Amino acid sequence: MTISFIKMKQLVSTGKMSRRDFVQLSMAAGMTAVAGENLFNATARATPKKGGHFKSGLGHGSTTDTLDPGTWENSMVSDIGNIAFDYLVDIDTKNNVAPALAESWDSSDEVDRWTFQLRKGVEFHNGKTLDADDVVASINHHRGEDTKSAAKSILAIIKDIKTDGKDKVVFELNSGSADFPYVVSDYHLPIMPAKDGKIDPQAGIGTGPFKMENFEPGVRYSATRNENYHGESWFDSVEMLTILDVVARQNALQSGDVHFIDRPDLKTVQLLKRNAELEIDQVTGFGHYVAPMNVTMAPFDNVDVRLALKHCFKRDELVNKVLLGYGTPGNDDPLAPSIKYAIDPEPKHQYDPEKVKFHLKKAGIDRLKVDLSAADAAFAGAVDAAILMAEHARDTGIDINVIREPSDGYWSNVWMKKPWCFSYWGGRPTADWMFTTAYAAGVDWNDTFWNNARFNELLVQARSERNEAKRAEMYTEMQNILHEDGGIIVLMFNDFVTAHSKKVAHGELNSNYDHDGGYMYRRWWMA
Repeated sequence: MTISFIKMKQLVSTGKMSRRDFVQLSMAAGMTAVAGENLFNATARATPKKGGHFKSGLGHGSTTDTLDPGTWENSMVSDIGNIAFDYLVDIDTKNNVAPALAESWDSSDEVDRWTFQLRKGVEFHNGKTLDADDVVASINHHRGEDTKSAAKSILAIIKDIKTDGKDKVVFELNSGSADFPYVVSDYHLPIMPAKDGKIDPQAGIGTGPFKMENFEPGVRYSATRNENYHGESWFDSVEMLTILDVVARQNALQSGDVHFIDRPDLKTVQLLKRNAELEIDQVTGFGHYVAPMNVTMAPFDNVDVRLALKHCFKRDELVNKVLLGYGTPGNDDPLAPSIKYAIDPEPKHQYDPEKVKFHLKKAGIDRLKVDLSAADAAFAGAVDAAILMAEHARDTGIDINVIREPSDGYWSNVWMKKPWCFSYWGGRPTADWMFTTAYAAGVDWNDTFWNNARFNELLVQARSERNEAKRAEMYTEMQNILHEDGGIIVLMFNDFVTAHSKKVAHGELNSNYDHDGGYMYRRWWMA
């Protein structure tokens, strides 16, 4: 044979060799026609190429969604951040910080001053050239007393932001933060064009690979290729559809109406696996399903009531029956085992009727009756999980009344409104980020309304501690405090399970968030 398989693959990947020629040359080399065909298909699928319209069907989205990134609270709108926008930095497949709009960054010795060097020649969709003023205005949109942004808490460490010429941005912090570059990757912080020191958060204009075409909250979002994009992307256009009903979502995938769905029904995912036209992806990341209790409201203001509830249900059974094994039991610590400084607190919280009775007695309660609000908008199988928990709890002296809430509007009307409900977290890549977002006193997304003075003190100290051993000790103590005193019940860590048509392909997947870390619209391609 006068041409190697390596050379043949290169020709296929560049479109310079046809399927027919590839198969004939493979047969001449001793392969069967079927083997040659399979090798061609695998080679073609693994090669990114431009073109096509990509449609996703998501179990997220609400009629109350907006384009203001400070309000983004579900994956439907947070995905917009990687469709129409860019960030100062990205997160790579190894969960490291990677260059994006910032080419590089460095800090002072005390890690309380960070300088980001911007990429040159980047244009917004409206033709404006990116400069440091845009970054300052975009970040400041989430700061200040009047902001309602969910990112306000993680940005509280910033004392001042200023420009250093057109291409440098300097962040001066109130105290040291070794993890600060991770902070500016938060999906609430896309960079938008500034005018007179302000951004228009509802305009939908960014520097991202696609330009917004249409946005109907709770229905759809569509965008077309940005021909002036500074990086690589492959689809000509993309479209997200909100399909809250899991049966309708799976039917849309199987009928070819969409190329991708998240949150398939794990009870029937085996049927999807049997479909030769589909692929299932399973990624272990930081995501976890939770049952937050508002600790400012009775009876959850009593720590013994909280501990009783943490021991009243069988976590292994939730994983087996709700996740069908696609996950691991939680232990009321929101840090995934793969995150630096994560521990598994002791004593482990698991089903123990005697401990339930012990804590109820300490709380002065003979038999506890509580409401639990649930909808599958919180996570796939949430209603089933609530019913299962109620069955487990009944024999321990706790009566859980499951309230089935509507999925539409769940995040506006139930989460952080009802005393006890279900929620989910995609997780965060660092301990400080997770704790600062959800468990620091007074932050917007502290959905347990928990306030522990020692925890808050350690949070600030650990953030700037440069001695690794001391920092590890602090995070260990914080996890133990949250485990025993907090209002969070971490039910289970869920794997990200998604399904897609073989008409699209992808490389290695991110695990920091679902949807390939939100990057699938710019990374995936038509096979």
